[in-house]
Amino acid sequence: MQINSAEFIKSAQKPHQYPVHDLPEIAFAGRSNVGKSTLINVLVNRKHLVKTSKTPGRTQLINFFLVNQAFFLVDLPGYGYAKVPKALRDSWGPLVETYLLKRKQLNGVVLILDIRRTPGYAELNFVDWLQQHSIPSILVLTKTDKLSKSQQANQLRAIVKRFARNREDFILFSGKTRSGRSLVWESIEALIANESAE
Repeated sequence: MQINSAEFIKSAQKPHQYPVHDLPEIAFAGRSNVGKSTLINVLVNRKHLVKTSKTPGRTQLINFFLVNQAFFLVDLPGYGYAKVPKALRDSWGPLVETYLLKRKQLNGVVLILDIRRTPGYAELNFVDWLQQHSIPSILVLTKTDKLSKSQQANQLRAIVKRFARNREDFILFSGKTRSGRSLVWESIEALIANESAE
């Protein structure tokens, strides 16, 4: 994917605040601190388009980024971080669910998982929920540079088994080495192309 432009458009909490357009959208979801912001920044070749924070749980709104004037990458709030106030955590579910169910421009969801962590029920249930609502998903395992090749292989086998999916369903990604970037883009472009064809 040749990136000619990437810009932040706006943040939103309610549907009436979403940007008005007819372009495809690809949403990014994941537990807090899995490297979601880093993944988006690497994809668009920008260091600080999406603000990263050492304090997990900072993304509390839905953020829209326009790429190449052709489609949007949408950063959804992270979930599962205990130090965030319960009232705020409880508001994220409806916030994200409303976007995923109501947004007609949505072409699919990139679910980001830290390869070092065994997926919990939140991740398993989220993937099942996406399938039930016929929302395509791309599964990306981040922070692969923090494990040796043998550790990566062991974790990958465990995660594949946990999800009861195929090895090919997962993309290994490193924000440090940028490995996996082209595979993520290929999957995103396929979702956009499939939606356009339909």
